[in-house]
Amino acid sequence: MTATESAGNFSLLLRRILHTKAALVGFSIIGILAAMTIYALVAVPLESFSQWNDPGFWIDYPKSAAPSWINLMLPEGNLPNHMILGPSDAKTQNSSLGGIPTNSFLYDIDFRYNSYPTDFIIDYCLKYGEIPPVIQVDVTRPDGESFMIYNSPLPSSTLSDNLSNLTEYCSRIFSTDESIRDNLQAYTGLFDYSPDLSSPQKMIFSQLDKDAVLRGKYLFNVTYYLFDPEDKVENTKVILGGRVYGLMGTDDLRRDLSIGIFWGAPVALFVGLTAAISSVTIGMLYGLLAGYKGGRYDEALMRINDLVISLPTFVFLVILSITIGSSIFLITLFLVIFGWSGIARVARSLALQIKNLQYVEASKLMGETDIKIILRHILPQLLPLTFASIALAVPAAILAEATLSFIGLGDPSIPTWGSILHDANTASAAARGLWWWILPPGIMIAAAGISFALIGSAIESVTNPRGSANQSKVRFT
Repeated sequence: MTATESAGNFSLLLRRILHTKAALVGFSIIGILAAMTIYALVAVPLESFSQWNDPGFWIDYPKSAAPSWINLMLPEGNLPNHMILGPSDAKTQNSSLGGIPTNSFLYDIDFRYNSYPTDFIIDYCLKYGEIPPVIQVDVTRPDGESFMIYNSPLPSSTLSDNLSNLTEYCSRIFSTDESIRDNLQAYTGLFDYSPDLSSPQKMIFSQLDKDAVLRGKYLFNVTYYLFDPEDKVENTKVILGGRVYGLMGTDDLRRDLSIGIFWGAPVALFVGLTAAISSVTIGMLYGLLAGYKGGRYDEALMRINDLVISLPTFVFLVILSITIGSSIFLITLFLVIFGWSGIARVARSLALQIKNLQYVEASKLMGETDIKIILRHILPQLLPLTFASIALAVPAAILAEATLSFIGLGDPSIPTWGSILHDANTASAAARGLWWWILPPGIMIAAAGISFALIGSAIESVTNPRGSANQSKVRFT
């Protein structure tokens, strides 16, 4: 068979596969996974990947918040959205009070919810000289009342430890700060009832005549009094705690689950494709060599294959993950080690048939080497089987990695769909009704597996309508 004929047959085969509904659905899902991978690599900050298990990185996010879009299904009294407002969201004013320069950041917040915020945080970072700046926070309510809720100097400068003669200081002011409750005590006389000082956010956002949310526009004014010309505000944020956040909500560690879902796509594709392509390639070449050589070579190679295929794969995966390591690269390597034996048997049986065909015998008479005959004349005949086997092996590898992660033996340093489900199970998310912590990763694992299974089934049905797809599966579990 000439190269032109092989290319024509392959093109015809590809068109037939693409005309099957199963393949179209499978490629559509893979397209979505590829788009998620590109978005994660291009648009999602890389720090969110490396710092996935660092609680300090996610401190600005709400705890166990539902997705924002559930407000679309709720009546008028919907849940408050979590707000993280940085310097770019504020109007800045530079002025002077009694000869003291001031730097003010004004945050307009349109609060249209019937539920109180869960809390609020003022995050700031400054550089200053010998005299520490003073920070003051005022809140102007929709009814015109203004509350001064915080006023305090920063810690004294530590110039001896800093070559630039400036102290850099970063901190957070929490709504539970005792000084905030003390300052709000002066405004309790404005209310017709006794406001709850233990929850300052409720007092600030409540009506004066009854214990109900005062809806409207609030102004958070964060002012810094600077006593040195070199004093500088590096960063400031106002965080208003809410009950809903983002596309997929957050978990108990305040992590944005949408980021974990997006990062899980490239990890799943890496594990699935790498393990599948490597194991099928190794198994195919191993089986072809055993079948073509025959005799003692075949006997020895197939006894090794029988040994590998008889091992309890998942038990060994667990043992190796515990004893050697559980990085994503080691897990992928373990899947390759145990995944090639199934396809090797199929390749061997086909090689035994093809090696006796006339064009193979003619190649031997012409003096071609065994390697050339295998690669040029036998392997091309098995390409459809190879592609089908790879497609069917990908979901097996993805499910194997997800299973290891779910039982706590996956790579702990990166976000994967299996590790998200593990954390949800540990935190009893199902019993607590935190469905957004369970459904998205579960759906993604199922979708990834189904997409490649559909493609593999389509390839197998087109190339071998009477065969069984199970014959070409690569064994991972």
